[in-house]
Amino acid sequence: MISEQAFIHPEAVIGKDVSIGPFCYVGKGVTLGDGCILESNVVVKGPSTIGANNHFYQFSSIGEDCQDKKYAGETTQLIMGDNNIVREGVTIHRGTIQDEGITQIGSNCLLMANVHVAHDCRVGDNVIMANSASIAGHCHVGDWAILGGMTGVHQFVHIGAHAFTAGCSLVLQDVPPYVMAAGHAAVPRGINSEGLKRRGFSKEAISAIKRSYRTVFRSKLVKEEALAKMAEDAATFPEVKSFSDFVENSSRGLIR
Repeated sequence: MISEQAFIHPEAVIGKDVSIGPFCYVGKGVTLGDGCILESNVVVKGPSTIGANNHFYQFSSIGEDCQDKKYAGETTQLIMGDNNIVREGVTIHRGTIQDEGITQIGSNCLLMANVHVAHDCRVGDNVIMANSASIAGHCHVGDWAILGGMTGVHQFVHIGAHAFTAGCSLVLQDVPPYVMAAGHAAVPRGINSEGLKRRGFSKEAISAIKRSYRTVFRSKLVKEEALAKMAEDAATFPEVKSFSDFVENSSRGLIR
C-alpha cells in the first residue's frame, strides 16, 4: 500500500508488495525491492538501490548527500541488501568520488535509533549498531560485528567480523575480528567468546583465536614477529587466518 500523502518520483522503481506511509519521500534514482516497508516521514534519495524486505522507521534519512565539504554534487550511490531494520532517525549517506563512490550496507542488519553511517562506509551482514552509534567516512564494519550504543568510530577505521564495542566507546584505530573493545579511547578487552559460542565456533577455534589475541596484544612482539608466531594456527584455522590477515593489512594501526 502506498499512501496518497507520500511523494514517489516518477523515475523511482518500486517493487512488489511495498508499503509506503504518509509524508514519505522517494526520490529520483531510487530502487526499492519487494516487500520493503517505509513508515511515515521516511526520506530515501538516489541513486540508491535498496534490496528486499527492508523496514524503515519514521524520520530515517536514507541515501542523502554526504557531509563532506569536498562533495560537489557528483553522482554517487548507496547500495543496501535485504532484510535490514532501520529504526527512527537513522541517517545513511551516499559515497564520494574520492573513494569508490559507494556506501554499502549488507543484509540482516539492525540499525537502532539515531545511528549514523557516513559516506563511503562498508557495513557487512548481520551487523548490529545500537542507539546513536556513529561511523565516520570510509569505515568498514565486518559481518556480525556489534557496536554498542553511542559508539563513535573515527574515519577510515576498520572493525573486523564478530568484533564488539562497548557502549560510549571512542574507536580511533582498527579493531581486529573477534575482539572486544571498550573505553575512551577504546582499548582491547579480550575476545568476544560468548558471541563466538553463540555463532557455533568450535572450542578449538576459540582457543586458537585466544592464542592469537595474546600474541598480538599481550606478548609485546612487533607485528612481523607476531605474524610469524601465528602462522601455524593460521594454517590450521581459517578463523585465525582472517585475524592474522587483518593485523597484517591494517594501515591505521590497531587499538592498544
